[in-house]
Amino acid sequence: MTVRLLTLLAMFPLLIMISPYPSDAGPSERLSKLCDDFWQGHLKANPTSATSLGDKRYDDQLEDITPAGIAADTKRLRSVLARAKAIPEQSLSAQDRVTRTALITEVEDQLAWIGCGFEEWTVDPLGGPQNEFMNLPDYTSIDTPADGAHFVKRIRAMGRYLDDQVANLRAGKAHGKVAARDAVQKTLDQLTRINATPAESLGVWKPALAPHPEWSGAERDRFANDLAEAIRTSLVPGLERYRVFLEKEILPVSRSSEHAGLSELPHGIDCYRKMIRVHTSVDMTPEEIHQLGLDQVAKFRRDLAALGQKVFGTSDVAEIQRKLRADPEMHFKTSAEVESKAREALARAQAAVPQWFGIQPKAPCEVKVMGMHEAPYSTIAYYRQGTPDGKRPGAYMINTYLPETRPRYEAEALAFHESVPGHHLQIAIAQELQGIPEFRKHQGVTAFVEGWGLYSERLADEMGLYSSDVDRLGMLSFDAWRACRLVVDTGIHSMGWSRQKAIDYMTENSVLAENNIVNEVDRYITWPGQALAYKLGQIEILRLRDEAKEKLGARFDIKAFHDAVLRNGAVPLPVLRQDIEEYIAQAGQAPGAAPVKAQP
Repeated sequence: MTVRLLTLLAMFPLLIMISPYPSDAGPSERLSKLCDDFWQGHLKANPTSATSLGDKRYDDQLEDITPAGIAADTKRLRSVLARAKAIPEQSLSAQDRVTRTALITEVEDQLAWIGCGFEEWTVDPLGGPQNEFMNLPDYTSIDTPADGAHFVKRIRAMGRYLDDQVANLRAGKAHGKVAARDAVQKTLDQLTRINATPAESLGVWKPALAPHPEWSGAERDRFANDLAEAIRTSLVPGLERYRVFLEKEILPVSRSSEHAGLSELPHGIDCYRKMIRVHTSVDMTPEEIHQLGLDQVAKFRRDLAALGQKVFGTSDVAEIQRKLRADPEMHFKTSAEVESKAREALARAQAAVPQWFGIQPKAPCEVKVMGMHEAPYSTIAYYRQGTPDGKRPGAYMINTYLPETRPRYEAEALAFHESVPGHHLQIAIAQELQGIPEFRKHQGVTAFVEGWGLYSERLADEMGLYSSDVDRLGMLSFDAWRACRLVVDTGIHSMGWSRQKAIDYMTENSVLAENNIVNEVDRYITWPGQALAYKLGQIEILRLRDEAKEKLGARFDIKAFHDAVLRNGAVPLPVLRQDIEEYIAQAGQAPGAAPVKAQP
């Protein structure tokens, strides 16, 4: 959930600082205690995130998005940051220095996010409450009647949460901050569809359809009745109030598609620069990123021309794009075909992992289909992490809506990115790491996570996972897609690009399906800066791999390199560089020296 920053500077002189540490605690002990305090505070402030990790303590709560709740979270984060910076880095071990840097980066990023005040204007057809609420049962464990009562209490809180969402958007409107029109219209369409759906068909009703088998009949009836009452009296009216508010108050003043970027909002450019840092962990200007994107897109067009000549007998990019987009045989026919292809690609990738990775996750990954409450306006797929205890596997969530618009040639690259060797492998390994603080297992920099996902698409080619050159065209298209993001995201948010100009650019410079391009551009408008992380992260991982190969020569071990990348969780890119330089130094100490080994 998004939050905002309230000014607390005037309050600080009144605060009495009491040391949270024993008087004899050293820097390492202080850091360990601080990391635990930060993580416990994070879980309490983000109860649905706690639920997704299998922590049931806050299963009856939702995030507090009121100004008071945001102020309390800001105070908590500022305290953590001050305590972290007060710990002398030179007194820490190498691993603790990584932890200190990661903690400071995480907290500064969260404060930057708060400072942008996204909750005052964001209307989100991808991750808004109308979708997140319906997805809750997919990651909520309801094993006992008490668990059921907690779930019901959370449903009862949804009406109030939606009213808080309305209050935040109304405040933003008063300050001249409103959402882009297309995002508002898509969200209205979703709300209209949800409100027309019978309660027993809504996602939040799922737990009542399959209660725990050990419950008595009376316990099952009580849960079903209480849940139905909570949906009827809180959630459904709240969603309707939210819909009416968007339709009557926000849609008429929403920003046109010609003015969809952050630069159109008060302090928008400053916020965009903050989001670049938050998502990438590097200091680059929008102009530098834009030019890098143009260079990467030019390279894609050369690569596509060469592979298109081999597959189709033509090197004309426009003709290759036409053949891929227009031929019905290049697209799926049924939803079942989309799902079957995803399962087959995942199984093949899992079988190849031992030859390329030393560390391997214990947690399995499964393929799941998105619900229809989100599929029409969602991305083509995403990954949902499992629980650290392994009770809920990681999930490769696929979009099977309108299967005839889903290209076959993209399916394998998509699977390798979202599941194995991509997100599932990296995230599950991080969750299972030993000897690091909990926050480093579950949080981290977007450029690491998404950079690894994009790196995995190319790695899958080295692993021999693509079935044909046509599927490799999909790999090239996906690489170009992320290069286009560098151009389009900066274009929209700092250079005044219209929504249509962004759509046209991506249509001309990728072979993505056109419905996917539209949803993607709307995603960039709603999530500024996030789309930059993929290519920037991939480029850095590839650069570090090339450096390791050059310096180690015959001693380079791809399995050890991958373990060195993954052994510390999703660290900032500058920290990743330090990790790989350490790996290179240790692996090159002497002829035949064993490469550095990661912790299992």
